[in-house]
Amino acid sequence: MRASWPILILLCGCAPMPRAPGPGDSIVDAALNGDGAWKKLVELCDDVGHRLSGSPGLERAVEWAVKTLEADGHENVRAEPVRVPKWVRGRESLDLVEPREHPMVMLGLGGSVGTPTEGVTAEVVVVRDKKELDAIGDGAKGKIVLFNYPMPPYDPEQGTKYGETVAYRVNGALWASEKGAVAALVRSVTAHSLRTPHTGAMNYGNAAVKIPTAAVSVEDAELLARLAARGKKPTVRLMMEAANAGEADSANVVAELRGREKPDEIVIISGHLDSWDVGQGAHDDGAGCVIAMEALSVIRKLGTRPRRTIRVVLWTNEENGMAGVKTYLRDHAAELPKHVAVMESDSGGFMPEGFNIDHADPAKLEIVAKKLGRLLGSVRRIGSFGVKPGSSAPDVGHFKGHGVACLGLWVDDSIYFDYHHSPADTVDKVDPDVLAKGVAAMAVAAFLIADAPEWP
Repeated sequence: MRASWPILILLCGCAPMPRAPGPGDSIVDAALNGDGAWKKLVELCDDVGHRLSGSPGLERAVEWAVKTLEADGHENVRAEPVRVPKWVRGRESLDLVEPREHPMVMLGLGGSVGTPTEGVTAEVVVVRDKKELDAIGDGAKGKIVLFNYPMPPYDPEQGTKYGETVAYRVNGALWASEKGAVAALVRSVTAHSLRTPHTGAMNYGNAAVKIPTAAVSVEDAELLARLAARGKKPTVRLMMEAANAGEADSANVVAELRGREKPDEIVIISGHLDSWDVGQGAHDDGAGCVIAMEALSVIRKLGTRPRRTIRVVLWTNEENGMAGVKTYLRDHAAELPKHVAVMESDSGGFMPEGFNIDHADPAKLEIVAKKLGRLLGSVRRIGSFGVKPGSSAPDVGHFKGHGVACLGLWVDDSIYFDYHHSPADTVDKVDPDVLAKGVAAMAVAAFLIADAPEWP
C-alpha cells in the first residue's frame, strides 16, 4: 500500500446517516438470508476435495463448477481450456536419525525435485535467515540447511508479515544450493502450529543445482534448532518422490449475467479453483470461488440486471504457475479494453472488511477508490467497511498493466495462516454466516460498479 494513501473508511463507530434504501440493500438482505455459498462449499470440499493443478481432483472441480453454474441458470457457462504445470508429490518422509531416531512431520514444496531412492541423509545446519546462511561461508556444504525463520504473531497494525516470511519458502532451495547444501528445509509459514506442516510453491530461479526442499512443522524446526544449539549435530534422512511431470489440461470456468445496456463492458468477480494437495482447500480458495458463484446467483435471483455484464471466472493454477489468468489475458486480449473492473476473493472466507484496490494510473486509482467508497454504503450492516488503495489480489493483479481497476476482497486474516496450505484447511473451519457476508460484499460491489452510469 502506498504510504501516502489513506484508508477511506465507509463506516465508523457512529450511527450512519439516514439513507433511502437502494439495490445494494436488497442484495445484502438476499445474501445474508441465503445459504447457497455454504452448500456449494460443502459440495466442493467434501465431494471433490483438494485440487492440485494437473490432478484428477482439479478435473472434477472444473466439471462440478460448470454443472453448478448451469444449474443456477447463468448465461454462457463454459470451461475455457488452459495448459497447467503438473507437479506430483509422491511418497515422502523426514526422519531424525541422530542423536536419536524420531519421525518428523513434513510436506514437500510444490515444484521441488525429489531425492534419490535411498533419500538424502546429512547433518542439519540451522540458520534463522539468509544473513546467517551467508555468514557461515562453506558451513552448509554437503549439509541440509534449515531456515528457521519464524512468522510473527498477527499484529493489527503490521498484519501477518506473510511477504517477508514466505521468501524463505520460495527462495530457500536456491540460497542453500548456492552454498553447496544437498537439501533445504523451511519452517512452515504460520505463527500458530499444532505440529501441522504448511506447503506452498518454491522457485529454483537460476540455481545451477536443484536440491530437494520441504517444509517442516514449527515444532520440528524448533527441535532441530535446539539440538544444533547444544552441539548435538542433528542428522536427518529426507525421502521425496516429488517430480515435475510436464503439463496437463485444465480450464478456467466462466459464467455470466449479461448487461442490459452495455453487455460488451465487463466486471469480473472471481476466485481460484485449484488448491494444494492437502486438506480441502476450503479457505484457499474454495471460499473465494463460492463467494463469486453465489454473488452472481443472488443478483440473478433478484432480477436486477445491471447495465454491464458481470462475469464469474474461477481461475485455474493460481497456486503454482498462474497459467489460468495468463491464458485468459491472451485469449481475451481483444476485449480487455472493455473490462472496467476485476475483483477476486483469495484471502479466506473470513469477515469482510472492505476492498483492496489498485490501478496503473495513480489519478484514476484515487477516483476509483473514492467512487467505490461512496457506492458501498449499503454494506453497513456487515460491519466497518473500507477501501485500501495500493494492492488487489493475485490473479486479478495481472490486469493492472491493462488499465483495469483491480479489487481484492479485504478480510480479517488474523488466523488465515493457521490453516493456509495445510491439512487443516477444511470446510469445518469456515463460518457459514461469515461466508454469506463475503457474498454480500462482493455482490454489492459487483452490481453497483456494473450498474453505474459511468465508471470510473
